[in-house]
Amino acid sequence: MTVQRDLLERIDEVVIGLADPSEVAAIELLASEDPKVAALLERARVRFGELDATADPQELPATMWSRVETAIDSNTTLLDDDYIAPMPTKPNAPANTNARPTLWTTLTAVAASIIVGIAIGWTMLPKPDPTVIAVLLGDNGLPVALVEGAKDNTTRVTMLDAANVPQGKVMQVWTKPDADGLPVSLGVLDAPVQAALKIDGLPEPEVQQLYEITFEQQGGSPTGLPTGPIYGKGLAQQPL
Repeated sequence: MTVQRDLLERIDEVVIGLADPSEVAAIELLASEDPKVAALLERARVRFGELDATADPQELPATMWSRVETAIDSNTTLLDDDYIAPMPTKPNAPANTNARPTLWTTLTAVAASIIVGIAIGWTMLPKPDPTVIAVLLGDNGLPVALVEGAKDNTTRVTMLDAANVPQGKVMQVWTKPDADGLPVSLGVLDAPVQAALKIDGLPEPEVQQLYEITFEQQGGSPTGLPTGPIYGKGLAQQPL
């Protein structure tokens, strides 16, 4: 479990830009070899992408970069001299000529702290913990969607590929709570990017439960059962 948790943290660090190039390359290699890792990577990108969308673009002051260049050239900081107190020294110790942090050190530390703080806060936002996770595969064997099923019958669907929805059709999500029973509709995806669907009265999702997405007519299947082509399907697994 520790190794699995470390993988999730590594993926988050790659997505929010805290990983070094070698770590990014390692995660991307894992994703290219394992559809589950690819799905987790895309899930993190979508999750943090939502966070980016909540912030309004802000323009930097016109003089910002000239101040940065001047400060770097002179090895000073953008902070006022009186803002940072001198570092205390031990008696008879030589003076520390590099006690004041450089601009680059200061900016790097502040930026890293902000990114980590945002990432931690966003990750801790209350969301139903999934009981099962299913990676839906298309006809070509590539992952097209990630489905997360929670105990309260909330189903989160994250598209992992740009679906080419036929004109006049919609995407409908299905599952089979009973392996020997009929498929049950979880809802229609109005916008095929990410959605949270909730159906009351269904049993708690289980490992090996089938999930699939089909193309249906506007408003959903008229029969209450899948009628259109299958876009992707997969069996639920226990999440990491």
